[in-house]
Amino acid sequence: MGDATHWREQREGGGRFALRLIRALALHGGRRFARILLYPITLYFFLRRGTERRASRQYLTRVFGHPPGAWAMLRQFHGYAATTLDRVFLLARGERGFDIEVEGLAELERRLDEGRGVLLVGSHQGSFEALRAVSTRRPGVPLRVVLDKGKTPAMTELLEALAPDVGRAVIDASHGGANVVLAAAEACREGAMVALLADRAGEHEAQRPVDFLGAPAPLPVGPWLLANALKVPVLLCFGLYLGGNRYRLVFEPFAECVEIPRDRRGPALDAVLARYAARLEHYVRVLPYNWFNFHDFWVEGASAGPDPTPNRAA
Repeated sequence: MGDATHWREQREGGGRFALRLIRALALHGGRRFARILLYPITLYFFLRRGTERRASRQYLTRVFGHPPGAWAMLRQFHGYAATTLDRVFLLARGERGFDIEVEGLAELERRLDEGRGVLLVGSHQGSFEALRAVSTRRPGVPLRVVLDKGKTPAMTELLEALAPDVGRAVIDASHGGANVVLAAAEACREGAMVALLADRAGEHEAQRPVDFLGAPAPLPVGPWLLANALKVPVLLCFGLYLGGNRYRLVFEPFAECVEIPRDRRGPALDAVLARYAARLEHYVRVLPYNWFNFHDFWVEGASAGPDPTPNRAA
């Protein structure tokens, strides 16, 4: 839908007062009390946010093969609200109170032991904050997360207040691609884990269409050009929300080293994007209410744009 508003132009879901109120209710009232409040909060935002409601209908129609009912859409909205609330507790208290099972930890540890650093590529699925469970199990390995602080300043302020060390470790994507590459390379030289999301492109970020749930969807190429520049092992990471206090953190080996040759950049990018999209689609179909990309994601008439340069895309 070519006239769709870009996701960066959508307003942030809650101002500073609202988020501080959620923080106070969560930390002083407890998680059980706060989760009860999620039901009216979910209904309120479901009724008020038409853009997200239309995106949910579009997405679930592709997953199920038919238009969803209101209950199915509410389940997706509630899952998003629940994982957003859990971010407060995961940052403030770590794993305490959560049941987080980890799959593929041996694969991750084997690559960390090499000391070259690791690039972890995730998605807007479940809770990316569950990734911090690995930090508590490998306290000697730094975790640097690439985030665009400019997109959600109120949420960023809240999370940095809860966990200042996490805020200091963030690689701010709003500072530009060159700074991201340099910061990520320095972190990898220290043997760190560098994590980012790869299923949504920034407003001016280079992207290429790839088949996802039966139709072309634009995915950013920056994460993969960054992987090409870093020359470190790449693992996919999915923090799947299983309901209640349960999460499954999955690590999958993706590539020992991503290679994007200059003379065949387009085909190489298409191949790596297709592999990533296939794994994302796998987990979307396993847990359809876990994907929280409430935006007009599929673009009619999508086609590959000009071949991106490394600086522009990374």
